[in-house]
Amino acid sequence: MSLLAVTRATLFKDLRLEWRSKDAINSMLFFALLVVVVFSFSFDPNAEESRRIAGGLIWVAFLFAAVVALNQTWARELRNQVLDAYRVSPAPANSLFMAKALGNFVFVVVLEALMTPLFIMFYQLRALGPAWQLILIAALGTWALVVNGTFFAAMSIRTRSREIMLPLLLFPFSIPALLAMVNATTAILTGEISAHFWIVLLATYDVVFTIACLLLFESVLQAE
Repeated sequence: MSLLAVTRATLFKDLRLEWRSKDAINSMLFFALLVVVVFSFSFDPNAEESRRIAGGLIWVAFLFAAVVALNQTWARELRNQVLDAYRVSPAPANSLFMAKALGNFVFVVVLEALMTPLFIMFYQLRALGPAWQLILIAALGTWALVVNGTFFAAMSIRTRSREIMLPLLLFPFSIPALLAMVNATTAILTGEISAHFWIVLLATYDVVFTIACLLLFESVLQAE
């Protein structure tokens, strides 16, 4: 089977299992709602300064909620010996990684679609810059989180404290992407500066780390 065929089959399998169980979506949604409530008590939603830092609050909420789903990425495959089967099969290792990354991307995008209206209502947000760029930032930023998160989740799957190990690996590597996401979102919400530089930086980050994860994943799979 080709890389595309294996990726598609694995992705559809993960989506069907999540549709039945809703484990990742429910856990992410609960965590994100909790973060919104905590932030609403910590900051006055009607204050101008709170709306200026809303970009940071939004992406922090999405980051921590995404980690909840990323920690579950490989657990099912580990229990059912899927990783062992991939080692001895002729299927490309990259197909498994891409399917998992795309699946996580779908899950986080669903979370963002559900939570963004709440942030808009809580913080009375409106875009003073080009609003269509927020969609591009969301797509690039979400991919930056899930591609690294999927890779590091594979590295930490067999460790005893993988729930702790994943954030320790993911957060330092995600700092450049988070800076770009937060600054680009804030630039569009306030309309004070152009977000072009941050969008280009985020796109470059995505390309570099996607290629790096694809090149390194096969060795990670064989080492498991």
